[in-house]
Amino acid sequence: MKIYTKTGDKGETSLFGGKRVWKDDLRISAYGTIDELNAQLGVAITEMKNKELIEILKSIQSELFSVCSDLATPFENEPKNFVIPRIDEKYINKIEKLIDEIEFKLPELKNFILPGGTKGAANLHLARTICRRAEREIVSLKKVEKINPLIEVYINRLSDFLFVLARYENHIENVSDIVWQKSDM
Repeated sequence: MKIYTKTGDKGETSLFGGKRVWKDDLRISAYGTIDELNAQLGVAITEMKNKELIEILKSIQSELFSVCSDLATPFENEPKNFVIPRIDEKYINKIEKLIDEIEFKLPELKNFILPGGTKGAANLHLARTICRRAEREIVSLKKVEKINPLIEVYINRLSDFLFVLARYENHIENVSDIVWQKSDM
């Protein structure tokens, strides 16, 4: 199969099911940002040493493909002969459990912290900000089209998880959180 189709050369692309939309469509922007998030997680993984955390992130990368499939397939275009992976409660429960497990291992957060620390943590913080942007784009999309409401919940939880994971990455590498200091200006 060729990577190029020449069907998108005039600014349009197809959703799953065949519906043609402009490439700046809210739905395309939302799952494009999820794709960007997925790529950023791949960058973060290259800077991390902890095998367990790497496996967790790879699992989340796979889940993000499901988020993209869910977003790329409007309910009215759901194919009859193919099951689209849709985000459900089990995805959210998994993330919440991970947050609770990791947060338990961290010192209590008493101040705002700056993104940074190890390269892995800094990349996780960047992934978190991309995740928040994806969440904003999903909110814009849901105002005009019906989408799976659990996508928004999952992405919201995922950004929280990435924050906790960035802190944990610093913690296991013996790097302190960078506490925000009020500017004197």
